Amino acid sequence: MLEPVVAKGQLTETDRFIFESWGYFVIPNVLSKEEAAEAYDVSQRLHESRDREFGQIGRTYESEPALERLIDHPDVLPKVQGLLGDRFVLQAGWNTMQPAHAGNGGWHQDGSSAFDFKDLGYPVPLIQLRVSYLLTDQTVPGMGNMELIPGSHRSRVPLPDSIRQSKGDIGIGHVICAEAGSALVFHNGVWHRTFRHDGDYDRFTTHYVYSPPWVRAADRFGNDPEFLERTTPLRRALMGEFARPDAPFGANYEPLPI
Repeated sequence: MLEPVVAKGQLTETDRFIFESWGYFVIPNVLSKEEAAEAYDVSQRLHESRDREFGQIGRTYESEPALERLIDHPDVLPKVQGLLGDRFVLQAGWNTMQPAHAGNGGWHQDGSSAFDFKDLGYPVPLIQLRVSYLLTDQTVPGMGNMELIPGSHRSRVPLPDSIRQSKGDIGIGHVICAEAGSALVFHNGVWHRTFRHDGDYDRFTTHYVYSPPWVRAADRFGNDPEFLERTTPLRRALMGEFARPDAPFGANYEPLPI
């Protein structure tokens, strides 16, 4: 089985080629087993008051150090910088739960239903770069994996409604199989869905979405002042708390302090 696996750290020319061709890649062993387990326990606690159905909680990084550390993980952030350049922000952070014995999710592209990204141009522009940290082993299909359609961010036609409405299968779907602690990095234009989960435990994945600095945040209306006070300068900048230049996002806008 072909797998778009890349090494940690700086974005290489090969990494870029894989991303441009497939629309995503996987970075193994970003988190240790202990770090993934700690983040899993935190996620379980955050979701314990919710109904046991698929759902996500935003801005969990503000209150949970184990999740805050992932905002600028040194094994992953260089990939984000390589793909987006020196000026980007954390547009959203979502901690997602898929309950045990859940079926397939619906096929979709990431973006804004208020103004679909595909309406901006062809190919669909990279507006949201998502990094998904796997907090459970997903080494075989049926463990709450992500399923993506390679190269679909460059398709001129949408996924057929018949497949979307039925949550049906498609022969070119790629079920990501990776160990806990791996990170999946993917383009907002790639068609994807949550694959079924046959296990007896809830599956948690924590997502970080990076965007150009002019994109409005999706998980918050504003940043928590207490979080900004105690976090690092780089993380403050990633939250969009940078000095405004003489013209918004124009001259004198400094790159991130990476």
